[in-house]
Amino acid sequence: MPTDIPGRRDTRTEEQTPDAPAAPVVPDTPEAPAAPVVSGDAGVPGGTAARPAAPAVPHRAGRPGGPATPTRWPPSGGRPATGLPDRPPGAADAAARPSGTGTEAPGATGRPSRASSGTARAAGAIAAAAVCQAALMVGLGLLITGPAARVWPLSSEDGVDDALERARTGTLDTVSSVVSEAGNTGTVVLGTVVSCLVLLLIPRLPRLREAVFLAVAVSLQSLVFLVVTEAVDRTRPDVDRLDASPPTSSYTSGHTGAATALYAGLAVLVLHRAKGPWRRVVAALLLLLPLLVGLARAYRGMHHPTDVAGGLLNGGLSLLIVGRALLAGPHLPAPLPSGATRHPGTTRTTRGAPAGPGSGRTTVIHNPTVTDEAARDAVRGVLEQHGHHSVRFLETTADDPGEGPARDALREGAALVVVCGGDGTVRAVAEALAGTGTPLAVVPCGTGNLLARNLGLPLEPAKALSAALRGTPRRIDLGRVEGDGLPPAHFTVMSGAGLDAAMLEGTSDRAKATWGWPAYLVAGLRELRAPRTRLTLRLDGAPPLRRGARMVLVANAGTVQGGTALVPAARPDDGLLDLMILDPHGPAGWLTAVRSLLRRRPSPRTGGRTDTAPRPVEYFTFRRAEIHFEAPQPRELDGDPVAPGRRLTAEVVPGALTVLVPERGE
Repeated sequence: MPTDIPGRRDTRTEEQTPDAPAAPVVPDTPEAPAAPVVSGDAGVPGGTAARPAAPAVPHRAGRPGGPATPTRWPPSGGRPATGLPDRPPGAADAAARPSGTGTEAPGATGRPSRASSGTARAAGAIAAAAVCQAALMVGLGLLITGPAARVWPLSSEDGVDDALERARTGTLDTVSSVVSEAGNTGTVVLGTVVSCLVLLLIPRLPRLREAVFLAVAVSLQSLVFLVVTEAVDRTRPDVDRLDASPPTSSYTSGHTGAATALYAGLAVLVLHRAKGPWRRVVAALLLLLPLLVGLARAYRGMHHPTDVAGGLLNGGLSLLIVGRALLAGPHLPAPLPSGATRHPGTTRTTRGAPAGPGSGRTTVIHNPTVTDEAARDAVRGVLEQHGHHSVRFLETTADDPGEGPARDALREGAALVVVCGGDGTVRAVAEALAGTGTPLAVVPCGTGNLLARNLGLPLEPAKALSAALRGTPRRIDLGRVEGDGLPPAHFTVMSGAGLDAAMLEGTSDRAKATWGWPAYLVAGLRELRAPRTRLTLRLDGAPPLRRGARMVLVANAGTVQGGTALVPAARPDDGLLDLMILDPHGPAGWLTAVRSLLRRRPSPRTGGRTDTAPRPVEYFTFRRAEIHFEAPQPRELDGDPVAPGRRLTAEVVPGALTVLVPERGE
């Protein structure tokens, strides 16, 4: 998990006024039956009542204590059959209602939201300015090639062209060829695509607005260039040209304009979005590139000096127009529900405010190493859209990755806890919320984002929070593990030992920040050479099983990074845990294992029987498992490495955590 910044800040924003009462808690409708209790815990989340020994249950034999056919996850619509108090009608629910069904959030009806209208205004402003830009560039071109052609300094351009030709050397020819390629169409297109992908995939929070700015600026420059070359006919310099002449007008320099839009655009993003003293040096180097491209084009006899100047102007105007439309405004439009105001001291909650226990306050617990100010503004804006105006932000630290702030939120009566961070932060917050009934909204800001994936949430933070707030509170299970050197702890998705834990331990924070979840694949390939181990497994008190294994995975839910369903039958709300044992031998064994994983359904096994031959991939279902390894193994909880050891005991805690899940089809 990324290293957090020490210290916890308490930032309060837009507190409710005393005349804003919390909305009442509305119980479930009578027709919503309570979910059956699937354990010996007497229905108490987190309880430890004795449970009878039972054999492990194969996936195709049905789940004990539940329906024979597991339900799909996430569940479909309707009220949760959990016995939890449900939310009353409000702003958060109204966003999901059809038009005309009551109080609705802005944008839920036929009226466009502020976000969509803002996008339309930006597009209109860019289009109008682009017409003016094209007219200006055409006008300048006609002036240069017409009345001003014989006026100094334009009258001396031919002399500059001749001087550059006389200055040519073999070395300069080579250097100018390389520099000129930096503005070539293929180079600029590839550079734009790669830059946009980097902006969307590398940061913890995707830089969508910055990526759109860069792509639109480069495209606008190209569009205006095509219009200008059709309207202004100018011959290229009368010198020996070092490159093949394209069938377009010499005015303007397309290489120079494209280089300006791309490299100067990157310089703008570096100056305004990056931090540290190095950003000025990087920006200066990026700004130098278009000038060098223009000089190279003139040196190679492809353009007059005014053509190069026109390219610089065209690219610069494109950046100015698109930048003012897309980068000058706030990071996220935050429309307010009807009846709410932004003025401090007058914020009030309408009838559409979300309900919950306590005062109605929402606490946001965030990891400051992956959530910057823009991310917090985005979270605040989405919460306001859904009627949450009393918001408190708490930071995690290296010493307290989330459990302490979550307990603080509970003591202060938070009605909703929002967690922004990676899997480690989510697990720490879930540890504190287990058994309390306080709903949790997950905002994925990490590398794996395992719980968010398994709840069906979008992986873009703002979209995930919005989908959760429009969704339904449901109880899910937690896993509880302990072992030698491992104190009791909960996990939300998975715990394991062997290959997966070694892979996680071998992936640096730097690699995760740079490459995202694919960084795990590189570490996984390195760990394939690690020796397999022998283990003894006892499931729900049944006779022990003896197996060899490269990896043992205990799963509350089955989807991992990249959307791979590693344990396909695992469901987070069935009162059971699933166990996968991976032990392939040789190329044929690995091929069988991969085929088994790709078909997304488990191999049927008879739990507890010792007369069945081991397979490359085996699945078991259980409530309690005791695993003993013959040698210490690396271990992990929800993607975070923990102390290695020889023993791992895992059991399910049914219905321990209440989470907001999106409605089906979100």
